Amino acid sequence: MPTYISLMKLTEQGAKDIKNAPKRIEEAVKGLQATGGKLVDLYVVMGEYDYVGIAEAPNDEAALTFMLALGSGGNVRTTTLKAFSRKQFAEMIEKLP
Repeated sequence: MPTYISLMKLTEQGAKDIKNAPKRIEEAVKGLQATGGKLVDLYVVMGEYDYVGIAEAPNDEAALTFMLALGSGGNVRTTTLKAFSRKQFAEMIEKLP
């Protein structure tokens, strides 16, 4: 399955309701699973972003559907990156002319 890295920032709403963040995270994991995806790991981080999530989804459409649902809750803003493994990268490089 493709891998996605999501950089997330709390909104004002999410920051005000931070005590419920663990519950919201568990609900989000269930939502991701409902799209056929899985959470590889989630980190709470310091700096420009508040969370970094690494997930797998069956395809870009499933990943986008999940991210739209997550954003519609109003607690986080996301920037999502599609990631390629070292093996995938090496395979792409081998195809270069």
